[in-house]
Amino acid sequence: MGVFSKIFTWWNGSTVGTDWFTSRKGVIVGTDGEGNKYYKEKSGPRRWVIYNGEANASRIPPDWHGWLHHTVDQLPTEASHVVKPWEKEHVPNLTGTEGAYYPPGSLFEGGHRRRATGDYEAWTPE
Repeated sequence: MGVFSKIFTWWNGSTVGTDWFTSRKGVIVGTDGEGNKYYKEKSGPRRWVIYNGEANASRIPPDWHGWLHHTVDQLPTEASHVVKPWEKEHVPNLTGTEGAYYPPGSLFEGGHRRRATGDYEAWTPE
């Protein structure tokens, strides 16, 4: 990442101000599976994340989300969370990316849909 983008952009990593604040007042408390780093303030209630790559809040797993928003005080690395058999693995929101879901008939999937059956009647204004 160049110096210009480090100074003026926030969506592709932390800014100079965030790095400066983190170095002065932050203590790293853990990382998640995506490489995001989680911090807390040395003497205060603040908690924050520095993303590994693009800043996208949907990339934060539920256990770290709860810790960031003060829902739970125990770190996910220290908690003994029991995964239920019906729980799925966390997947970030892929809308707007190459991995996005497009339903059958979508213009992005070829634009072909099934023909309408006889129960459809088009509306026309009078």
